[in-house]
Amino acid sequence: MCGIVGYTGSRPCQEILIAGLERLEYRGYDSAGLSMVNGGGITSVRAVGNVSALKGRLNGAGNGALSGIGHTRWATHGRVTEENCHPHQDSSGRIHVVLNGIVENWVDLKERLSGEGATFTSQTDAEVVAHLVASHYRGDLVEAVRLAYGELRGHYAFVALGADEPGTLVGARKECPLVVGLGEGESFIASDVPAFLGATRRIQFVENDEIVVVTPNETRFLDAEGATVERAVEEVDWDADTAEKGGYETFMLKEIHEQPDAVAETVADRLAHGKVELGDVGITDDELKHIRRVVIVACGTSYHAGLLGRYAIEAWSRVPVEMDVASEFQYRNPVIDERDLVIGITQSGETADTLAAMGVARRAGARVLAVTNVMGTRATRESDGFLLTRAGREVSVAATKTFVAQLAAMYLFGLKVAEVRGSLEAGVFERLVDELRSMPDRVEQLLASVDGPVRAMAHDWRESEFFFFLGRLCGLGVALEGALKLKEISYVNTDAYAAGEMKHGPIAMLDDRTPVVCVATDSPVLEKVLSNVAEVRARGAHVLAVATEGNSEVARHAEEVIYVPRTDWLLQPLLAVIPLQLLAYYIARGRGLNVDQPRNLAKTVTVE
Repeated sequence: MCGIVGYTGSRPCQEILIAGLERLEYRGYDSAGLSMVNGGGITSVRAVGNVSALKGRLNGAGNGALSGIGHTRWATHGRVTEENCHPHQDSSGRIHVVLNGIVENWVDLKERLSGEGATFTSQTDAEVVAHLVASHYRGDLVEAVRLAYGELRGHYAFVALGADEPGTLVGARKECPLVVGLGEGESFIASDVPAFLGATRRIQFVENDEIVVVTPNETRFLDAEGATVERAVEEVDWDADTAEKGGYETFMLKEIHEQPDAVAETVADRLAHGKVELGDVGITDDELKHIRRVVIVACGTSYHAGLLGRYAIEAWSRVPVEMDVASEFQYRNPVIDERDLVIGITQSGETADTLAAMGVARRAGARVLAVTNVMGTRATRESDGFLLTRAGREVSVAATKTFVAQLAAMYLFGLKVAEVRGSLEAGVFERLVDELRSMPDRVEQLLASVDGPVRAMAHDWRESEFFFFLGRLCGLGVALEGALKLKEISYVNTDAYAAGEMKHGPIAMLDDRTPVVCVATDSPVLEKVLSNVAEVRARGAHVLAVATEGNSEVARHAEEVIYVPRTDWLLQPLLAVIPLQLLAYYIARGRGLNVDQPRNLAKTVTVE
């Protein structure tokens, strides 16, 4: 997730672009850059670090320029270096581009364009777009962007600037956000409204598969075939805080609704040509093929992602997997050596207990892989390799989109190990790859369908002081995460158990006032889960179930059922957790609580 801003008008653009980037810095702060049309050419300045670092590099560059584009980066392709900063340009330096998202077919395009004479200077997919637009340029930037857009696959938005057409910015959108702001004799284009909210409240949203042409006095919208599209002008009454939240009432709700993007950016380009391409993760295919055992260490929500990843890795690759709480692992003198791979999962990359556990593993000779959301952190520096989750910055303390991104990354890893070891039949492997690729659309579909039913459920049960969560196999990890979310933000007492363990003591807690949340999605143990549900209902408890679409059996055992789209049972947690996130959210809001900053908690736990 990166931030894009563009301006064209009658005012010098440098300060306007910098101000826009500062308002978008929550979308990424690895590096930043500007390109401005100036004196028949384009002046470009880029810097590693935050927007302040960029400001320190300007030294009057581009003064007087009236149009330009800017970018603040959250690294996905290529490390955090100045060469990989945006904006990127073609070989002539006449066309510059900023991009948010992922271009899936960038490797194929890069090979073709290199053969046509393009010279590449970075390791990013965004630079490919600059060269591709240039390859189609015949004096018409709009047509060049349209033709380039037709060749791109992925999940992205980009804006192009041409030295030969000063005053014109051309944007294109494929699933990632893009919005236009209309001022008096000036226009803006950005990833989010906050970039220009201080200058105008008149906006036009760019829809999916559209091209937009932005000039100081007008905007034009085209579809992918070049036909004109009418787009209404809307007036927003957001304050700066609401704008940063994208119109949602809280960051947590915004981040719940960003989960399709988080999953898409994590998996999209890594599933290419029916294979899993993890890039340079620091662990070779040969090492993956011969590892004796995988050990996963993590804390909190990351622990739940690891637990769910464990089931998938074992089932697909037949490599034994152990799961441990990082704070326990570091003190139990674990039996581990160079034949083992230890995976540390940490959203921030700075979680003290997880880093300590990874250190224990490294000193014992094991290979160490970090799964994290932030480039350049201790986790990425102190491991043999890392797998980025690409969820973008998460503001709310309670993890939502970073959890599903971690889970998606663990699925990728599990499929990669299965691929190199040849442990899955070809048809099964291809089906799983296809299902994982389709998951962003299913998450989007689910968010649109379950909000109302979950909101009503939360209203009915918001006064309850105790919730019981049950699940088996994958359902257990989802139940644990759902219970944690409810504890974190609503301060409601919860217990989560493997459903088969309930009768070994916890069932004593149940009575006719107890809501029991049961994860009953399709799986090899669903019949066992429903048997456990019957035991719950026999004690008078009220069962709220999460089930798979098309399964009518669960409704015979539960008072209320929320359905999620059908997929492979091991992938089902990516969907099943979302109703539980929303349930926790609406219960907390119904109790009048601050969900973004729950009491006693911090986003990053950097102390033991």
